[in-house]
Amino acid sequence: MAESNFVDYVKIYCRSGKGGAGSAHLHRAKYTPKGGPDGGDGGRGGHIILRANRNYWTLLHLRYERHVYAGNGEPGTANRSTGKDGEDRVIEVPCGTVVFDAGTGEYLCELTDDGQETILLKGGRGGLGNWHFRSATNQTPRYAQPGEPSIERAVVLELKLLADVGLVGFPNAGKSTLLAAVSAAKPKIADYPFTTMEPNLGIVSYRENRSFVMADIPGIIEGASEGKGLGLRFLRHIERNAVLLFMVPADADDIRREYEILLGELTAYNPDLLDKQRILAVSKCDMLDDELLAALRQKVPSDVPVVYISSVTGQGIAELKDCLWKAIDSDAVRTATPVHRNLDVAHMEDDGDDEANYDEYDWDDDNA
Repeated sequence: MAESNFVDYVKIYCRSGKGGAGSAHLHRAKYTPKGGPDGGDGGRGGHIILRANRNYWTLLHLRYERHVYAGNGEPGTANRSTGKDGEDRVIEVPCGTVVFDAGTGEYLCELTDDGQETILLKGGRGGLGNWHFRSATNQTPRYAQPGEPSIERAVVLELKLLADVGLVGFPNAGKSTLLAAVSAAKPKIADYPFTTMEPNLGIVSYRENRSFVMADIPGIIEGASEGKGLGLRFLRHIERNAVLLFMVPADADDIRREYEILLGELTAYNPDLLDKQRILAVSKCDMLDDELLAALRQKVPSDVPVVYISSVTGQGIAELKDCLWKAIDSDAVRTATPVHRNLDVAHMEDDGDDEANYDEYDWDDDNA
């Protein structure tokens, strides 16, 4: 696959900071030759923190930063002085990023709102100084606690686009043409399959200065849920769309069958997608006269709203926007919550150097 600035999958290795050791210092001064314990506590190790940032739209900035290390806490000192805390490391990610454990595939967290933070790895606590261990029977303890060790973990960051409407269809169904017609987005358009190789977002204007976000996702083919075509690479972006707009061209051999294949692939990938609002748009209707259009109406599915459109002539576009807005503004969509699936480690993709396996790195390199 050609190099692209759109990176939605990356594996990184993180390590929090070690806690500083407590001090076992005993107070000594000119007129206090045998003072008691005054060792301070060690500082806390630095955290690894994830923060959502709406100014990022891809994980490209993490492609060349595969190792993230937080600072270690400093040891305590005399006069019950606490050591300095280790420096926290903040990883900025786009809104809509989901985090999995790279070893087990366990779901860890997600960040969907701008400014949202979560501590991915906690830094080790600092050890207690000997001042805490003094007692009536042990007035000069000469020992202190060591700091807690750091935590190491390799994680997978997946970006799932946050959009109101997701376009679902076979290659060359007219998805990119529709996005270009209703928004200012300029996706690549050509007459061969898989012209779209990465998702595109566009803001669609609606009445009364309202708008919604539409996502053009690369075409799906039969068997995509098993990895065929672009397979699982972009199916995950559909999970975050509030409404699914299925697109089937008017010149398809069997519109109902193509719709059922698309729906079946989404169901095989994640059965929870069946709960989303669905709309079917029959594209390229400018090729049909009234008689052919009437015959076509008898061949479409009856369990989903159907809109007949032409992105070239603008036929049905206003009706489609009305239908989409009604679906987006419905109570079912506004109260919906995203469903998470554990990452299938056995099928984690490897897209070349950008997604190189983390095992090839020297994770124990303390000098990195």
